[in-house]
Amino acid sequence: MTAQSPQTDPSNQYAGTEDHAHVVGHPPLIHLAGILVGVGIDALWPAPLLSMMTQYVAGGVLILLGLVVVMACGLVFHRAGTSVPTQTPTTALVIRGLYRYSRNPIYIGLSLVHLGVAVAVDSPWIAATLPIVLIVIRYGVIAREEAYLEAKFGQSYRDYKARVRRWL
Repeated sequence: MTAQSPQTDPSNQYAGTEDHAHVVGHPPLIHLAGILVGVGIDALWPAPLLSMMTQYVAGGVLILLGLVVVMACGLVFHRAGTSVPTQTPTTALVIRGLYRYSRNPIYIGLSLVHLGVAVAVDSPWIAATLPIVLIVIRYGVIAREEAYLEAKFGQSYRDYKARVRRWL
């Protein structure tokens, strides 16, 4: 289910050329930065914890699960006729699929991939960057997206927000 097009709403403050959420960075790149910081620290102070079998199986499962979540969300966005990248206008309010359970399933999927990489390469340092990344995502991305979506979709988004949790 999607809301009516915000293009026709004369009170829409995002109807001009700057029609996007103005987030601090592209979420996959924020996760990549965290992973790279963890790799750098791990190169200086390795701290292996897991057996190779655990690394590869558990890490692979987490990465695969995260990618499935991200791809499923991308498909829902495509079917709704809107784009995933945060630097582009949102043309429909997506509330189907995994969005029935979480307002941010893509960020959950990216977090699973981040954690999966940490497990697969047996780096507690990469895992330790995840909370920092999530704080950046929460305040630098999600807060801005929520303000954008509320301004753009009004009561439809407020109703959705009241029904569905931010994370899980």
